[in-house]
Amino acid sequence: MRILLVLLICLPIFSMAQDTVAVKKKGILSGQWRTYYMMTSNKGELKDFNALATGGKLKYQYTLLENLDIGAALYNATNLGLQDLTIPDATTGRISRYEEGLFNRIDLENDAIFLLGELYAKYTLKNHAFTLGRIKINTPLINPEDGRMIPTLVQGFWYKYNKQKTSFQFGILNEIAPRSTGEFYGIGESIGTYPVGRNKLGTASQYADNTASDYILMANVDFEVTDDFNVKIWNQYVDNIFNSFYIKPAYKISKSLTLEGEWLHQNKVGDGGSSVDSLRYYNQNTADVLGLKIGYKSKVGLVSLAYNRILPHGQFISPREWGREDLFSFQKRERSEGSADNHALVLNYKKDFTLLKDLNLMSILSIGKHWKPDPTNATLNKYAMPDYTHINLDIFFNIKKLRRLKPELLLTSKIGNGDIPDNANLYFNKVDMFHLDLIINYNF
Repeated sequence: MRILLVLLICLPIFSMAQDTVAVKKKGILSGQWRTYYMMTSNKGELKDFNALATGGKLKYQYTLLENLDIGAALYNATNLGLQDLTIPDATTGRISRYEEGLFNRIDLENDAIFLLGELYAKYTLKNHAFTLGRIKINTPLINPEDGRMIPTLVQGFWYKYNKQKTSFQFGILNEIAPRSTGEFYGIGESIGTYPVGRNKLGTASQYADNTASDYILMANVDFEVTDDFNVKIWNQYVDNIFNSFYIKPAYKISKSLTLEGEWLHQNKVGDGGSSVDSLRYYNQNTADVLGLKIGYKSKVGLVSLAYNRILPHGQFISPREWGREDLFSFQKRERSEGSADNHALVLNYKKDFTLLKDLNLMSILSIGKHWKPDPTNATLNKYAMPDYTHINLDIFFNIKKLRRLKPELLLTSKIGNGDIPDNANLYFNKVDMFHLDLIINYNF
């Protein structure tokens, strides 16, 4: 909370700088009420799960001075008690993978989370914005990952610059509140609050509570080279653990056809989180992810085909606690993180259409084939994920007479491919499963 003390100290300085300016004070109250039903059906006699949560956020932003706003948002997730998620599957001894994420997965017996997730001061000038405190950011590797009740949130300082065809961002973070945990943690402490997978020897990783890192530095620049060609560049430096460099060029071939590429390069920083090899989080030298995506837009919708390749020399490693991986081949309810020597090919089809006079739908059909390393090879496959085919149908409802109401339905099927060893742990909450989300959002 030290950064919040700095925030309080800074406010009088801003006030003295602008005490001669007459400003009309204005407060804005906003928020979201969310009710979320989730269900997973596992293979055969493996346990199925159900959960129902309600809650949301209440946010207030106040214009204190000209160009200076302060804001706060309180988040809540309440378990409506549909199923006791602390009771594990009898065969594997494991509990739910998805449903627990609606609540505090570290303390599932706690039926209600309350988190002061945002508390900030924001100072704006022409083309510039400076924000200090607890905030929500959206980057390729740190993002809200808003597919549960409470998103991932961060604490620190963030600067944005926008002018015509160029934008720049820079930030320093010292705490993160991972989705599904209900509190803020130091950077190193936050790593390991999610399942840790295996180390290269095939035993459970031990980096939880043993990872040393004090801060994250992030920088981004987006610019247009020509009207048809733009580039996005990100760099994420995680103190004492790793650095990730990401570049995504995009070229508009015609009005309807686009081509994009991406390259993510990682390298170890310091001792990878710990000087003890068996406790180290980033226990390799480098990793590389390459991607290519082609998109075609027509009257019948938007179609894209994407391919990602994680090269064999190192696992793509990024804390799952910090958000989803914003790679071309990402599909909801699974990730490529933790794999090396990995291929993924994903077809997406997005379509808007009118179902009834006052009901419009946006649907996204996603079909992916993911070729994983041998699940028994812990060096290449951290989470022992087999080959699989992934099918998602995501439907967003737009009700004209109830514009603040935004329901969503997600249907997911993951089908195991190839010769998978007869081990329940390779199927449970992973493949040969069906998953459903029904989300009702009311925004105000």
